[in-house]
Amino acid sequence: MVTKQLRGTAEDADLSRADSLAREIFTDIANKWAFLIIEALGDGTLRFGALRNEIQGISHKMLTQNLRMLERNGLVERDVHPTVPPRVEYTLTEPGRALRAAVSGMCGWTQRYLDHIEAARNRFDAV
Repeated sequence: MVTKQLRGTAEDADLSRADSLAREIFTDIANKWAFLIIEALGDGTLRFGALRNEIQGISHKMLTQNLRMLERNGLVERDVHPTVPPRVEYTLTEPGRALRAAVSGMCGWTQRYLDHIEAARNRFDAV
């Protein structure tokens, strides 16, 4: 996941502008893997392998890319322990925990309206 380098202040961030830092951040974090990683780390610190086991279907490459992006954005903290082999743990930062509240809300919304959405899809596909 390569993002362009944008300069500006938080006050200038505007999601309606294509070149805004706010839109770049939103684009980074608004993907299924980032949401699932944030949700999985919401219960505490996890090692890479445990995190991968928590998120069915994610490849090693996608987990690595998304963890790096989340770390770059200050949402995940990576802690490397000097052992052989190295032990690497991931934890949500304070902004990551705040985002997790929104992600959890979306997960709850999905569960609440799953039957409604499935019925709407079936009606739409039947036409």
